Amino acid sequence: MLARRLPTILPPLTLHEALETTKIHSVSGILPDNSALVTTRPFRAPHHTISDVALVGGGSDPMPGEISLAHNGVLFLDELPEFKRQVLEVMRQPMEERRVTISRAKVSVDYPASFMLVASMNPCPCGYYNHPDKECVCGPGVVKRYLSKISGPLLDRIDLHVEVTPVKIEELTTTEQPKQNSADIRERVLRPAKYKPNVSKGLKDVYCNAQMPSRMVHEVCQLTDAGLTLLKTAMERLQLSARAFDRILKVARTAADLAGSPDIRIEDLAEAIHYRSLDREGGGGED
Repeated sequence: MLARRLPTILPPLTLHEALETTKIHSVSGILPDNSALVTTRPFRAPHHTISDVALVGGGSDPMPGEISLAHNGVLFLDELPEFKRQVLEVMRQPMEERRVTISRAKVSVDYPASFMLVASMNPCPCGYYNHPDKECVCGPGVVKRYLSKISGPLLDRIDLHVEVTPVKIEELTTTEQPKQNSADIRERVLRPAKYKPNVSKGLKDVYCNAQMPSRMVHEVCQLTDAGLTLLKTAMERLQLSARAFDRILKVARTAADLAGSPDIRIEDLAEAIHYRSLDREGGGGED
């Protein structure tokens, strides 16, 4: 449910993004007959039995895969460990380059693949690892083997690792909880937009912090001496990779933007480091 709401809180498609998305959907034959332009961000949620060709694209007549159909939108992978390892590994390069190249004997085709990957998984096979009330019944080593189905290099490319704790029945049944609709949340997302022109100035296809190239991260995401010390300590203790270093800086910059701060504060950096929870479990790693 949370994943399906993401396209509704993301910024609206720009004209350039809408045209790109429309071209891909038109080539794939999924553009509705009564629609000349895609105006909402795509949401794709393929089943875990999908093949690697269906995910990244291909075939004798190379067609876009799910990662290209999710271009400028959200690709949601439910029950991530249930996907074949080979299927997940082929996403690594497109996630870095934001495009996929399909080569055949007579033709080579480039399809854009700038998508937001959202994945969900249980903490263990029984689903009760770290549960506040129920005891996990998985045997020794089972949890580690379950998490190891997702390779370290793939986890390294995921910016936020968020543990969702169970909601108590009292909270589900109460009518006093404050409610927020997607429009209100989108306003909060759009609020720090005044910082983005500085981020994307002079660079093509850079519309948000996540799309910043590595050389630009160090220009935009300046840290104080205390921040550098904190990040260095976290890198050493968690044994994080160079890729994780850049991603932490991007997340910290976003946290500062949402808080309306022109500089990255210690609390912004600490929040970004906190989101590397699976690295603390030993999941992160280099290629």
